[in-house]
Amino acid sequence: MKDYRLFLIDLDGTIYRGQDTIASGVRFIKRLESLEKDYLFLTNNTTRTPQMVVEKLAKHGINTDISHIYTPCMATTSYILSQAKENKKIGVYLIGQVGLWSEFFKHPEFELNPNDPAYVVVGMDTDFTYHKVQIATSAIRKGAIFIGTNADLNLPSEKGLLPGNGSQCAMIAAASGCEPIYIGKPAKIIVELLLKQRNCLKEDALIIGDNYETDIKAGFNSQVDQLLVLTGITKKVDIQGKRQPTLIVNNLDEIKL
Repeated sequence: MKDYRLFLIDLDGTIYRGQDTIASGVRFIKRLESLEKDYLFLTNNTTRTPQMVVEKLAKHGINTDISHIYTPCMATTSYILSQAKENKKIGVYLIGQVGLWSEFFKHPEFELNPNDPAYVVVGMDTDFTYHKVQIATSAIRKGAIFIGTNADLNLPSEKGLLPGNGSQCAMIAAASGCEPIYIGKPAKIIVELLLKQRNCLKEDALIIGDNYETDIKAGFNSQVDQLLVLTGITKKVDIQGKRQPTLIVNNLDEIKL
């Protein structure tokens, strides 16, 4: 395998499945650390703060810190701040949970403004209501920029597939007549922001994940090499006749560093 400088690693289906640890994924992280290789956990989950992700990883045997976590919430704030042209408060209306809210209000540039926001930002919200859709739709129709933290239509769970953030965004898009700018995987925005932050060229990075539709397509879209690991959602039969990832392995023990 090529000597990559930076490994961008998915979580659910790659390091763990819900509450179950994927041992080969944990061993892979420990091998990276022993070789002093740079890595980041690149997740689409917006409901957890980076510290909450660190605490979950600790339960699966990985001791890391928030410098190794990158979420769509972090990418969204970076994206909006990069677009800011004036040195004034940026009004936002947020739909989401603690991961989204805490990230935005780490930055003094943002203020909550449900009446006339510059941006409507939608993340996964298990308390999604008609009232929230009404406020978001009204703001978008008045000119607010509509951002979706990720486009996941469904989320796997013990109860089967549940509605994801993409489903919430689809409702607001239908009501407002405006499609969102998506930040998380498979969009290239999150990958490009991360590479810039890490001062890493795209040819020196590798995206690792179990989901062809999010992880692997994020690599395609950002022109970063991809490794599909068959410990989660996508199986080989699922990608027959489709564009193939750079690498495919049954589990992360098969990667030779």
